[in-house]
Amino acid sequence: MFAMIFMILLAAACSSSQQAQEPNDTAAGSGDTAAGAAAQPKEASKTDDTFPRKVESAGGGVTIEKRPQKVALASWQLVEMMLPFDQPSVGVTLPFAAANSVLESEQLKPHVDKFKEFKIVGEGTKVNLEALLSYGPNLIIAGSKTNLAIKEQLEQIAQVVWIDEESINTRTEWPKVVSLIGSFLGQEKRAAELIEKFAATQKAGKQKLAVRQGESVLFVQVRDKAVYVMQPNTLLPYYDGLGLTLPKTSENMPANGQITLEGLSVINPDHLVLGYFNYTNKSLAALTDEWEKSEVWKSLKAVKEKQVYALNGELAMGLGPIGQQYGLESIIKAMEKK
Repeated sequence: MFAMIFMILLAAACSSSQQAQEPNDTAAGSGDTAAGAAAQPKEASKTDDTFPRKVESAGGGVTIEKRPQKVALASWQLVEMMLPFDQPSVGVTLPFAAANSVLESEQLKPHVDKFKEFKIVGEGTKVNLEALLSYGPNLIIAGSKTNLAIKEQLEQIAQVVWIDEESINTRTEWPKVVSLIGSFLGQEKRAAELIEKFAATQKAGKQKLAVRQGESVLFVQVRDKAVYVMQPNTLLPYYDGLGLTLPKTSENMPANGQITLEGLSVINPDHLVLGYFNYTNKSLAALTDEWEKSEVWKSLKAVKEKQVYALNGELAMGLGPIGQQYGLESIIKAMEKK
């Protein structure tokens, strides 16, 4: 009798434990996302953590046998898209030099610090193949065009999954890339959460800034010796996502986007967003430091109305979900009427 009672209690305990550990099957909601956003992954919670799995890769599907513990990014465009995921170890190729990099910013540093191992396997967009080999990844994520020249070398180091850059524009369609990376890592739910949060911020921001409709907004990229007008198609998460209004541009705008103070005065926007590329190191020079001393600058509509906003251009005008989320929140806060 005692043995029978013990077996009944044991069976009940196992059943209760199993129910407690079952994942939540509620799919993430959908909504507006950045331009070119991918659809939310279907039944993400049911596919998470399931290996082997077949995933999309340029040139045909690839089967990943086990959850990758060490993942390397050969494409410099993917850094921000990897940082939000829960991964024990990553190796990254940076679009910039590691010294004084945006990785030290308050937005990115917490993501970098959460990895048990964070290795740099390339700088200035170039992969250091020796560093990559030494890192010893289980999986390499590469761009079909960005890394085409070293395709053979990469595939000799580890299994490679290729982002199809012929069909996905990584500059303007980061949600599609994030969804793919989520599928590579078995973290589709995390990818869906990032996209959903971004869409929700856009939706709420568009409502808050509705009173600004019709007021022109110009984004410029501020460097030490030059200022560039950002092209609208690279800023769709802001213009389309928040309902901002493009200014009328000068017919004499240089093809490379570089603008002078006089050219800026011709456009004369209602709101001016200064995306500094020395934001994390204020000791570095910026051309607008000199502009601000001139009468032409002081005569600008945005300056007189105190509607000039400074932010980290490397992040807000960059390629990924963390920087653009920061950009959305910064612009909404700055432009919202109190």
